[in-house]
Formats: sequence, structure tokens, C-alpha cells
Amino acid sequence: MEIKTPVHADHQLDQLAGQFEHWRQTRPHPYARIPQPLWEHAVALTSVLSPSRVAKHLRLRLADLKRHIASHHALVAPPTTPGFVELPPPPAWPPRLDGLEIELHRPDGARLHIHAHDTALPLLPIVQSFLEAHSCCN
Repeated sequence: MEIKTPVHADHQLDQLAGQFEHWRQTRPHPYARIPQPLWEHAVALTSVLSPSRVAKHLRLRLADLKRHIASHHALVAPPTTPGFVELPPPPAWPPRLDGLEIELHRPDGARLHIHAHDTALPLLPIVQSFLEAHSCCN
């Protein structure tokens, strides 16, 4: 669900309030659970409007709405990536005279500069980790 502006969110909040009211009037029994699509819409509105405002307008308990917000964030949270990649130690002997220098730039401005004497470094996991760190946070 895409909510672009607060004005758009206010309109959707009013529409959702109508859907909640309709559900309350037509639910099978007084303690029926609120349908998941209504919760999902309410959670989506909290990305633009405050949770307390959404809860009050929809006549929900703020604690219940916050619990659904937390469970939603847990489902869509990006996987955590390590802060660094541990490299195996370079071989002690024989030392090489040639070297390697690489500089990578990501669109978010992050840079990775590698200067090593050993050209046999496992570059693929290093580069993948550097690039994945950007893609998981967008």
C-alpha cells in the first residue's frame, strides 16, 4: 500500500474508518477478530500519520496498533549483514612483489579502497558484502 502525502493519508484514514465501522456493524459476534487487511491498512497509515492519531480515529487501542506495527516491521526488516568480512591471513612465505589496488564507490557515497600486496585475495565475497550492504538498506 502506497501512501504519498499526509492529505492522501487523511483521506485514506477516513475511508478506513468507514471500513472499520462497517466491519463492526456486520461482524459475526461481538468479540470477532479484526480482519488482517484492515490491520495492514492501519499499519500502513502509521508510516505517514502518528499511531495515536490512527488508533483514535479508527477506535482502536493504541497498544494493539503498536503491536501490529512491531510485528509488521519484524516481517519486513532487512536481513542483518556483518559489519565487516574477515579475511584469511595472507600466506607468510613467499612474499610477492606485485600488488593490488581496488577502489569501489556505491551510489550512497560509501567507498571501499583495498590496497594489498597479495593478489590472491578472495575479492568476490568482499565486493558482494560491500554491495549488499547498500541494497539491504534501501
